[in-house]
Amino acid sequence: FKTFSACLVMNLLLLLLLEITSSAGDSNSVNPCCYYPCQHAGVCVRYGTDQYQCDCTGTGFYGDNCTVPEFWTNIYVMLKPSPPLVHFILKHFQWFWDFVNNSFLQDVFMRFVLTVRIKLIPIIPTYNTKYGYLNWESYYNTSYYTRILPPVPEDCPLPMGAIAIHTHTHRPFETLDNMLFCIFTHRETCSSGSWHSLSWNFLHLQVDGSNIYGDNLMRQLQLRLLKDGKLKYQLVNGEMYPPTVNKVSVYMMYPETVPPEQRLVIGHELFGLVPGLSLYATLWLREHNRVCDILKEEHPTWDDEQLFQTARLIVIGETIKIIIEDYVQHLSGYLFKLKFDPSLLFKEQFQYSNRIALEFVHLYHWHSLMPDSFLIDGDDISLPEFLYNSSILTHYGVEKLVDSFSRQRAGQV
Repeated sequence: FKTFSACLVMNLLLLLLLEITSSAGDSNSVNPCCYYPCQHAGVCVRYGTDQYQCDCTGTGFYGDNCTVPEFWTNIYVMLKPSPPLVHFILKHFQWFWDFVNNSFLQDVFMRFVLTVRIKLIPIIPTYNTKYGYLNWESYYNTSYYTRILPPVPEDCPLPMGAIAIHTHTHRPFETLDNMLFCIFTHRETCSSGSWHSLSWNFLHLQVDGSNIYGDNLMRQLQLRLLKDGKLKYQLVNGEMYPPTVNKVSVYMMYPETVPPEQRLVIGHELFGLVPGLSLYATLWLREHNRVCDILKEEHPTWDDEQLFQTARLIVIGETIKIIIEDYVQHLSGYLFKLKFDPSLLFKEQFQYSNRIALEFVHLYHWHSLMPDSFLIDGDDISLPEFLYNSSILTHYGVEKLVDSFSRQRAGQV
């Protein structure tokens, strides 16, 4: 008993000593910003070792933690419907949304959606992937990803900062995504380089078609036919496909086991990974060259450069239209039909920043959408056999792949 008492006293003294040491203001004190005390997008600034101050500028709130609403903010919060109510309305009342989607109200609603949603994103980014505090490079250096949420301070006790209360409940949902959706997701989010570097994303930081035309001028010129504005291609069984590296000298990332005559040349160097990405590359290759044929017929005086640049603008517009009206529409699950029409904002005081935020990186973790095997025209192809196998595209053809991918369910996120 005496030994136990002595050990207990020693432990209490040790805990007391640690408490005194930690409260003395040394460098081991936990950064108070790790607890994210600043609400409503307030910026947390650390003072000393255990103090902080919230910058509430432009938030509509004030107070120590940006929690007290200003007058007009309070009115807005009182009148604003709750997110669950908005979600319920958008998912129900089919008759009402049919009327909206087939009348002038669709433009009115879409203009409202765009102007309201854009206000949620800071036009001048507060943070980026390099710095977790306000800095000049956030304003002009677009080689960084911008970020909406504040980064976790480097000296926090846990990877996500500190212990927080879990407030979100899990809502089960039915998997309705098919493989075309899955592959399109990876097509629009692939990048190169390390997150710890300043590397550019191959889509740059915007939807600019660089996954089709390359991320720089040199690669673009290597991909171009330099005639009639078209991109280089090869014919297989009378159908148009991307060329191979043994015909066109363009760098592509393939394993050494893949022969050069099976390495397809695509705008993105990683898009040879799965035939599904090559499928989309083939579709956009055909679409670009098809648009060039139409432009050349209507504008016979245009040279190669003008035909190419105009066709690229058209393809980019088609890409954005598909993303908004099909891809985002599918993700939302709402009855209101989204619409891509730039003229909706021509008369609006509208300011935007065409940069992708780091939070979009969540799509990089959607690889669970990929199934263990692929059923194509009655054949069951395993995932290892699917990777870097461009012969699947040329063997089955575009139509059979599109049909198979549209029928096969993707995995669950």
